[in-house]
Amino acid sequence: MKAAESLGAAAEINRLHVEASRLAAESEFSLRKALAAAWQAGRLLLDEKKRVRKTMGGGAWLLWLRKNFKGTPRTAQNYMRLAESVTDAAFLQGMSLRQTYLRLGISTEPKTARKTVSVQELPLHVRLANRLLASLKPANDLLRASPAERTAYCQDLRALYERLRRLFEPGVLENFPDSARSNPP
Repeated sequence: MKAAESLGAAAEINRLHVEASRLAAESEFSLRKALAAAWQAGRLLLDEKKRVRKTMGGGAWLLWLRKNFKGTPRTAQNYMRLAESVTDAAFLQGMSLRQTYLRLGISTEPKTARKTVSVQELPLHVRLANRLLASLKPANDLLRASPAERTAYCQDLRALYERLRRLFEPGVLENFPDSARSNPP
């Protein structure tokens, strides 16, 4: 009787494995499609924004957006930032929209917009690191830059690298207060 139960469990495990694999593949496909659609919408929104501003003036864009776009102005802004930040949506393959926005430093709306969520302010070092990462977004363009431009970029950041590198060397944290040593960088 035990052998039959074991075979039944194995069959169920394998059936669930096949189902999990299928669903994961479908999910990955959906992520790629959602990201591509958001990126393409952003490209079209950027083109439309130029047209509206040229023909109707700068103040007309938000009115046009509210009348013609079914999403929120913030969503349109995120789509446009995505399209501006990435020249090819394939660069972000395998990530969700939220993951992509986080990677590019694009802020997102909370999933539950109507609920009030108390958010504790981030520590100063985290806020500064986020600002630095946001300012480095153009670094994505380094892949298309000339060797001379890449060299210049690295030279510009050399001083920052040298100062930060010292923080990660052994023995440095002993000079910090006890609270800093308990949470190493």
